[in-house]
Amino acid sequence: VQLQASGGGLVQAGDSLRLSCGASGRTLGYYTISWFRQAPGKEREFVGAISWSGGSTSYADSVKGRFTISRDNNKNTVFLQMDYLKPEDTAVYYCTCPAERFRWGSNLNFPDEYDIWGQGTQVTVSS
Repeated sequence: VQLQASGGGLVQAGDSLRLSCGASGRTLGYYTISWFRQAPGKEREFVGAISWSGGSTSYADSVKGRFTISRDNNKNTVFLQMDYLKPEDTAVYYCTCPAERFRWGSNLNFPDEYDIWGQGTQVTVSS
């Protein structure tokens, strides 16, 4: 099973980016998908999550109102729309999912709850 985040790049403050998360070897429609990010010298940080159906989402306070997670289960893809980007959003962004199908609820904001981490995608926001 591999998860792959893509769509990162270099943008200016206030710009938007849309990241995509795809998977090989796993049907994402059965799983909550979470986004994390890690800046140099910092711990991996929860960004947000979307339930397997797309009916529920959760966001870190630092991105609430600016970032939106959506999914297209027909395309086996999850998206992270990032608007009004700030320099402090600069990080490598990762998508991941828990081992259990249909899991939603507590502790999903902890990196230790996940065991599949694909290659992330770099997002750099200049001021």
